[in-house]
Amino acid sequence: MAFAAGVLGWLSGAQAGDAKPLTVVELFTSEGCSSCPPADRLLGQLATRPDVLALSIHVDYWDYIGWKDPFARPSNSDRQRDYAAQFSLRYVYTPQMVVDGAFQGVGSNTGEVKGLITRAQGHPRVTPRLERKGAGLELSLPESRLSQPVEIVAVYFDRSHETKIKRGENSGRNLTYSNVLRKIVPLALWKGDAKRMAVAAPKGGDQGELCAVILQRKSDRRIIGAARLETTGS
Repeated sequence: MAFAAGVLGWLSGAQAGDAKPLTVVELFTSEGCSSCPPADRLLGQLATRPDVLALSIHVDYWDYIGWKDPFARPSNSDRQRDYAAQFSLRYVYTPQMVVDGAFQGVGSNTGEVKGLITRAQGHPRVTPRLERKGAGLELSLPESRLSQPVEIVAVYFDRSHETKIKRGENSGRNLTYSNVLRKIVPLALWKGDAKRMAVAAPKGGDQGELCAVILQRKSDRRIIGAARLETTGS
C-alpha cells in the first residue's frame, strides 16, 4: 500500500527540537511458528538502529499446535487482523513485518524489509518528543496540519527475553526476542495542535519495561510519527 502524493498534506514541516524521526517496524511472530526465528533475529538487528522503533508482537493463533506463547495476546492478533483488512489480505500470517502501518512483507526477507523501511523513510512525518518529567513522562507534539484526527498510543515493551521451547514446532530451541510488546495504551485523539501531555512511566527503570509513543491514523492505520524514551542502556 503506497502513500499517494495527494495524501501528503497531512502534516507540516514543524519538528520538535532536534528529535529524530523514527520508522516503526512491527513483527508479528509466535514461539510456535517454525519459520519465525530468522525474522526474530532480523527484528533484533533492527532494534539496534537509532532510526527504527522495532517491536516484537506475539500472536496467539498458533498456540493450539503444541506450545503456548507466553508473550502472545489476543489483542496482538486483533491488531494484525486490522492490518490484514487494510492491506486487503485474505489471511494473517507469521512472520509478517508491517512498516509505518503502510507497507507489509515477509518478516524473514531481509532485503524486502530493509527496502520497505527505506521507502517509508522517504515520506514526511511528525517528530514528537518523549522525555522524563518528574515521576512520569511528558510527550511534546509540534503544531501540524492533519487531514483527520490521529490516535496517540503508548506502547510498553521489554528489551529482550530468552525462552527455552519445550514443545511444538520449535521444540528444543532457545529463542531470543527483542522489544517484546507487553501492552498498548490509547491516550488521546490529536487534531494537530501543539501540545504537551503526561504519559505513564514504564515499570522497572531503564533495564525493565521500556516505553514509546506512536501517532497512528485510525482510518488507514498509517503511522505518521513516533517517539521513544531514550534510556541509559540503549
